[in-house]
Amino acid sequence: MPSFDVVSEVDMHELANAVDQTSREIGTRYDFKGSSAKVELNDKQVTIIADGDFQARQIHPMLYQKLTKRGLEAGCLEEGKIETVGKGVRQYLTVQAGIETDTAKKIVKMIKTSKIKVQAAIQSEQVRVTGKKRDDLQQVMALLRGAEGLGLPLQFKNFRD
Repeated sequence: MPSFDVVSEVDMHELANAVDQTSREIGTRYDFKGSSAKVELNDKQVTIIADGDFQARQIHPMLYQKLTKRGLEAGCLEEGKIETVGKGVRQYLTVQAGIETDTAKKIVKMIKTSKIKVQAAIQSEQVRVTGKKRDDLQQVMALLRGAEGLGLPLQFKNFRD
């Protein structure tokens, strides 16, 4: 019986490369000259440190551009509040990996209300979709690609006939 898994994964190596490229660009840009602005990756968290709120917000487009060039979606980072620390500011961006139970339930409900003849089951941090026809599975993939309000990037793995 054909099936596939709906997952939300982040390639940590590519994320590290994007953060490294952003750090190098910060070092070469004139508007960051003489500032303490930097971007760091710790475990599953990206930290933006800057002199002010404006500088921290200027780092975002650079980081997101590097992410998209490396094939990662910008939605994989959840932005935290910009906190004032000493003379500068700090912001944590949390890496979203895996599908939470609430989001998985939304995905299953979306698939069931579409009336496509497939079954969806939650398996820890992924959703397995099975059906009799390959075309039905491809319809579900198209449905999930066009879905709004899930809040995280989805990938489709282990497509089996």
